[in-house]
Amino acid sequence: MKIWGNSIVQNEERYIWFSLMSAVRQLDKLLVWDTGSTDRTVEIIHEIKKLYPEKIEFKEVGEVDPYEYPKMRQKMLDETKSDWVMILDGDEVWWDGSLRRAVRVIERRGNKLDSIVTPYVNMLGDIYHYQAESAGRYEIDGNKGYLTIRFMNRNISGLHIAKPHGQQGFFDKDNVLIQERTHKRRIFLKTQYLHFTNLPRSSNRATDIKVPKRKMKLKYELGIPFPLDFYYPEVLFIKRPEIVPSPWVKMNGKFLVKSSLLTLPRRLKRKLVTGRSGY
Repeated sequence: MKIWGNSIVQNEERYIWFSLMSAVRQLDKLLVWDTGSTDRTVEIIHEIKKLYPEKIEFKEVGEVDPYEYPKMRQKMLDETKSDWVMILDGDEVWWDGSLRRAVRVIERRGNKLDSIVTPYVNMLGDIYHYQAESAGRYEIDGNKGYLTIRFMNRNISGLHIAKPHGQQGFFDKDNVLIQERTHKRRIFLKTQYLHFTNLPRSSNRATDIKVPKRKMKLKYELGIPFPLDFYYPEVLFIKRPEIVPSPWVKMNGKFLVKSSLLTLPRRLKRKLVTGRSGY
């Protein structure tokens, strides 16, 4: 079974190295398209391509609006000539073992499955803190928390992307969402990755930042500290080019103060809305 990755990025200089490097070795090919980065994202991708010239297919497609975005992702999907596709964002960093388990399931059972559901760790504030899974609102096949489908069978009839960026989803020929197709052809794996979407991804500052064409979304909330013996993804420790920023940056004072004020209201609101733990 061949597995290709699809990665569409923009201004991801802080984590793009770790994201792509955590996956490229275990995939047959990785398509990476940049939508107008103005930081060092493109430069970093070229450094990775030097290491894996046969695996990385890189393209600069220019800026796209939310309505053009699903068309571009569809084009990437159409150019994916594999049995399975992995969706990989520039702020997602995998453990070697987690990705290896997913690959093994595809190799052994790929013909009998449509998709794979995996949980993820939602980072808060900095690399040393995370949000409790009970705060996650996603539900798939009776599982709740921070969940996502990152692996799909490329041979699902009519597999396509629809709806604007932020609402987009993957559908089959009958316009049924992939996560709503029969659960008999879907498997839940307790394999995780780190998700840095709520942290600065194009600056060393842990505050609101504005870069041309894009405003990073930060979540001002105090997270739970990882234990001192927490096992971070292996890719965070391998040698990296000098242009790749260190991920080991703590939240600054301004972020800490603002988060301290907003944490309790956010947790109480979640508890009222979902009835689940505010954490």
